[in-house]
Amino acid sequence: GLPAGRGSAVEGAAVFAAKCSACHGVGGENGLHDRLVGGQGSLATAKPVKTVGSYWPYATTVFDYVRRTMPYQEPRSLTDDEVYAVTAWLLWRNGIIGPRTVMDAKSLPGVKMPNRDGFIWTADVPAADSAR
Repeated sequence: GLPAGRGSAVEGAAVFAAKCSACHGVGGENGLHDRLVGGQGSLATAKPVKTVGSYWPYATTVFDYVRRTMPYQEPRSLTDDEVYAVTAWLLWRNGIIGPRTVMDAKSLPGVKMPNRDGFIWTADVPAADSAR
C-alpha cells in the first residue's frame, strides 16, 4: 500500500535540512525533539537511546510516521518523493543503507532494520500482569 515515488539519502539531506533540522538537529542527533540517529547497541543498557536505527522495527513504519506527522508544524505537507528521500536519509544516517540507495514502494519493505526482531515476546519472559 505504499504510494508511488522515490528518493535517496542524497536527495533527503536537503529536505531534512530545510524541513526537519530545526526540531531534530542538523544531523538528526541534537535537536529540540526526539533524537533520530545513533543509539545502536544501547537498548539493553541502563540508558537506552531509542532512535530510528536502534529501536524502530520496520522501515515502512518510519515512512508512514514521517508521511502522516511531519514536519511538526505542517503535517502531511511533504510530497511522497520527499518522504521517501527523508526516510532514505534517516536510514543512511543510521548506517542501514547507502547514500545513493533509492527507496520506493518496492525497495523500502525489503530494508531489514537492526531491531526488527526486538519486538518478539518470548515465553521465558513473564508478561507484565503475571509479574505483580
